[in-house]
Amino acid sequence: MPAPLFEIETSPTLPERADVVVIGGGIVGVSTGYYLARRGLKVALLEKGRIGAEQSSRNWGWCRQQNRDARELPMATHSLALWDRLATEIGEDLGFRRCGLLYLSNDEAQLSVWAKWRDFAASEGVVTHMLSSEEASARGSATGRRWKGGVFSPSDGTADPARAAPVIARGIMAAGGTVHQFCAARGIETAGGRVAAVVTEKGTIRTATVVHAGGAWASSFLNQRGIRFPQSSVRASILSVAPGAAGLPDALHTTEVSVTRRADGGHTLAISGGARVDPTPQQLRFARQFVPMFLRRWRSLAPGGLQGWRAGHETLARWRLDAPTPMEATRILDPTPDPRQIAETHARARRLLPALEAVPVAARWAGYIDSTPDGVPAIGELAALPGFILAAGFSGHGFGVGPGAGHMIADLITGTKPIVNPAPYRPERLEGSAFGKVAEF
Repeated sequence: MPAPLFEIETSPTLPERADVVVIGGGIVGVSTGYYLARRGLKVALLEKGRIGAEQSSRNWGWCRQQNRDARELPMATHSLALWDRLATEIGEDLGFRRCGLLYLSNDEAQLSVWAKWRDFAASEGVVTHMLSSEEASARGSATGRRWKGGVFSPSDGTADPARAAPVIARGIMAAGGTVHQFCAARGIETAGGRVAAVVTEKGTIRTATVVHAGGAWASSFLNQRGIRFPQSSVRASILSVAPGAAGLPDALHTTEVSVTRRADGGHTLAISGGARVDPTPQQLRFARQFVPMFLRRWRSLAPGGLQGWRAGHETLARWRLDAPTPMEATRILDPTPDPRQIAETHARARRLLPALEAVPVAARWAGYIDSTPDGVPAIGELAALPGFILAAGFSGHGFGVGPGAGHMIADLITGTKPIVNPAPYRPERLEGSAFGKVAEF
C-alpha cells in the first residue's frame, strides 16, 4: 500500500519558458524550487506523479546530524536551521520538531565508534551526549532493559514525511513558481552544446538551467544522453502502528529496531539498513562499483525479486521524446513490502517495547532507496551537459538534508556563496563515472 501522503493541488498550466526547471517533486526538488522562487527566479517544478509520493514520504522522518559522514555533516547542520524556519516562512506545519534522537546499545565496539564520532562532532560545533549505562537505561526505560550505554543528540529532530514535501511545494507556488503533478519530463533538448529546453509529456519548456532531483530515476534519465551515472537502489520495507503506545521516546534507534513517533501519535517501525536487493539491468551494469558497499552490508541485505526490473526506474532502454516513457508507465514507485521483513520488524519492536504489544498495525509500505557507491549524494553541474545540475544518490539521507541541498543548489545557480562547500558532492568524484564524456555502449 502507498505510504501516507498529504495530497495537494498544483499549477494547471505549463509555462512556455522558465529560468529553471526542476525535475522531481521529492524533498530535494521542492526545496531547490522553493529557494529559487524566493529569490525571484521563474521556476517550474515537474513531477511525474504526486509531490512527495516516492521516498520522501516513505522514510522515517529523521532530520539528524548524529553519525553523519563528515562530508554531509555541514549540510545536515544547515538543514536543521532551515527546517526550523520553513513552517514560519510558508505558514504551514511540516511536523518538524527538535525532539532529540536516542541511540541505545549493548555493544562496546559500537559505543566506541559513537564516542569517536562525538569527539569529531564537537570539533564541528555539534553537541551530542554519550550516555552511561544508568543514563541510557533511564532514557530507554520504555524497553524495560538495562543498556551498556547510548547517545542522545538533543538538537536533532524529526519532520512529517507525509506533509513536508507537499507543504514546501505550496511554498514554491506562493513565491511565484509553478508546480506540475502528473507531468513527466521525458528528456532534454540542447542548443550550442548546452541545455535549451525540457520536453515533457504535456509540452516543452524553454530553459537554460535544469535541476534533476528525480531520486531513483536519475541514472536512467541521464542514460538517454549517453551519460553514465553509477546509481543503485534497494527496496526497504517499513510499517506504522496506530496511536496508543504511551511513554516511548520520540525517536529511538537500536540494532534490533528503530521507532519514530508519527504526527498522528502512532509510530513508524523499521530495521536500520534492512532491505531487499531487486536485480535490475542498471544494477547489473554498475555491480562492480557497488560490490564493496553490498559486502559491508551483507548482514542486512537479502536477494529480492523482479519488482525493480518491472518498475522501469533502472532500465537501460532508450526512449523517445514523442512517446510515453517508463516514467509514465510507473507514475509512483510503490513496490510491495517484504512480508518477512515487516513481520520481523513488528516482532522485534514488540519485544523491545512492551507498550506496542497491543497496538494494531496501521499501514505497511516499501520504497526504493537510491545510492551512490560511496553513500554520499552527487550534486553539481555536469561537464558533459552544461546547464544540467544533478542532485541524486542521497543514499537514504535525503529527507533530513533536503532543505540544505536545495539551498546550496539555489546558491550555485544564482552565483551566491554556497551555504556549504559543494566540492565533496561533485558528481565527477565517483569512480567509474563518465560525467565529462559520452559513455561508450
